[in-house]
Amino acid sequence: MNILTFDIEEWFHILDNDSTKTEKEWVNYESRIHENMERIFQILEDHKCKATFFCLGWIAKKYPEIIKRIDALGYELGSHSNMHQLAYEMSRDEFEEDLKESIYRIEDIIGKKVECYRAPGFSIKGSNLWSLEILVKNGITMDSSIFPAKRAHGGISEFSESIPCIISYNGMEIKEFPINTMNVLGKRMIFSGGGYFRLLPYSLIHHQSQQSQYVMTYFHPRDFDSDQPVLKDLNLLRKFKSYYGLTNCESKLRKWISNFDFVDLSSAVKQVDWQNAKRIVLS
Repeated sequence: MNILTFDIEEWFHILDNDSTKTEKEWVNYESRIHENMERIFQILEDHKCKATFFCLGWIAKKYPEIIKRIDALGYELGSHSNMHQLAYEMSRDEFEEDLKESIYRIEDIIGKKVECYRAPGFSIKGSNLWSLEILVKNGITMDSSIFPAKRAHGGISEFSESIPCIISYNGMEIKEFPINTMNVLGKRMIFSGGGYFRLLPYSLIHHQSQQSQYVMTYFHPRDFDSDQPVLKDLNLLRKFKSYYGLTNCESKLRKWISNFDFVDLSSAVKQVDWQNAKRIVLS
């Protein structure tokens, strides 16, 4: 099972960076979302491939035509939060308000229920598992926020499964589609999205895909935009992670979805035997 997803945000939505942190700073940057979305739509059309789009509520408010276009083309829409903030930096009330606003803005445009969610930066971790309760409370049935390895923005390294599973927490349950990992010298590594995908050679991605029964991808419009401006205040490591491999990312993705079959999240849900799926109890 290979699932294709995109996190729909602007090129400057870089987390944990002072000059791009909030809407107050975002007005200082040019918009590149329309041309980058057209590139994604063309890729999907050329390869007749479905995908799930996790969208910011901020994008839905500012550019409702993008949400309408995604829906009109028959793609699934989910929430990627409202204002692209790290979930673990919010209180319960702030997280719920942000979630509700994102759901409302998307549903108001497409007239359909939003049932899937991905936190910015996969920022649901051990200290804010209560976020899962709030997702269920607000009608989210499918989550893809768990990053089962160490990372800068969250990650649950003790989360042992990189397969679709059911998370039980404090009396509630939710279907979880975590990011998949590969084992490199005893450590879990990622290959299926973002900077990891751009960094690794396609031969390794192809090989690992052949070995994996489950792949969850995550791409952003900026991943395919080699002409985007460089944010000057990023340190050298962040610049490398944010800009390396932009030129070749589209061709790598086209090759990948030509070599393997990909589905959207709603199709993947139907392929899982949830009665016998792994249940993980978190506390």
